[in-house]
Amino acid sequence: MIPFSPPRIDQRVIDEVTAALTSGWITTGPRTKLFEKQLTEYCGNKCTVAVSSWTAGMELLLRWWGIGAGDEVIIPAITYCASANVVIHTGAKPVMVDINSDDFNISVAEIRKAITSRTKVIMPVDIGGFPCDYDAIYEIVNDPEIKKLFQPGSEYQEKLGRILVAADAAHSFGAIYAGKRSGSLADVSCFSFHAVKNLTTAEGGSMTLNLPDDFDHQAIYKELCVKILHGQNKDALAKAQKGNWRYDVAEPGFKCNMTDLQAAIGLVELDRFHENLVRRKAICLAYNEGLKNEPWAILPKMKDEKRETCYHLYQLRVAGASEAQRDAVMQAIFDQDVSVNVHFQPLPILTAYKKMGYNIADYPEAWDKYSNEITLPVYFDLTDEQVQTILHAVKTAVKQVMG
Repeated sequence: MIPFSPPRIDQRVIDEVTAALTSGWITTGPRTKLFEKQLTEYCGNKCTVAVSSWTAGMELLLRWWGIGAGDEVIIPAITYCASANVVIHTGAKPVMVDINSDDFNISVAEIRKAITSRTKVIMPVDIGGFPCDYDAIYEIVNDPEIKKLFQPGSEYQEKLGRILVAADAAHSFGAIYAGKRSGSLADVSCFSFHAVKNLTTAEGGSMTLNLPDDFDHQAIYKELCVKILHGQNKDALAKAQKGNWRYDVAEPGFKCNMTDLQAAIGLVELDRFHENLVRRKAICLAYNEGLKNEPWAILPKMKDEKRETCYHLYQLRVAGASEAQRDAVMQAIFDQDVSVNVHFQPLPILTAYKKMGYNIADYPEAWDKYSNEITLPVYFDLTDEQVQTILHAVKTAVKQVMG
């Protein structure tokens, strides 16, 4: 069976994790701090806090920003459930909007229509690693008429004076927009380093900040480091200094720090990320080449004059397929020992959000793309021979189901 997205675990990773295990630091320590520093250097943002997951990081960022009951956060209807759940957990309302006709990203026109005086955050989601249109989103949040609507609910919100752009960059580490890397495209961004991501720490994520220059990012970094450790003002690394055992708890915080064991994997992954990116791109281009003459194949958008994906996902669409036919095609591919997936089920078709009153009929683009989308495997260790096997399986399955 060709798996869908296994992590790249080799001797180099094993050696670095072993070194962390024997170093005396297995929780947050020097490797985590180095990983944060190198992430910031790579992405070109102003500061980075490593955390235990994307979910923990984004929820903490929203709470830190002052998001709560009565507030609204705009998200796309197609995304993983975490994008909505973190908003709900703060007490705020996720306002779902439809996606573009030519890619899977949030529609800027629909964002504008959804803004009210309660809108505090826009959360663009870089689906598959292809960046959203951040210039267009910033045009909206900086529009004088939109800014007049804005009603700040915290000191930080008042300082910014507009809606916060908080990117769900779970898929887009390494992606490019207007010459800048993901992580420096929004006011704040959160990465996921889950096992299936194009840079992994097994589990984990980061809060990546790039607010305007008049924000004190070093002070914010220290503030967030306190919040991720139960509000404790010293981490284990600081407490290990001679006689430095006493600490204070400044606030009832959270527990979502990254460990040095996770960071050990991340440091290896980051050091060789370019070769990972090159291989993933080659796989995606091979899929394009193998499918370009198939009349039913709608190939994913991966590059335009401003943007280039990080080749995290290859989202193929089968033109004219119904949801049932798409499912049958997937089963026929599985029957040939090839794993595939779907990214994602639109939130309004899931039970939790249907109960809240969201209706998929309000999001026709999201439904149209979901119903005929199949995600093909993309990962470093996928061989050229396996790519051809996958292409054969897909073509055979589509012919079998669609005729």
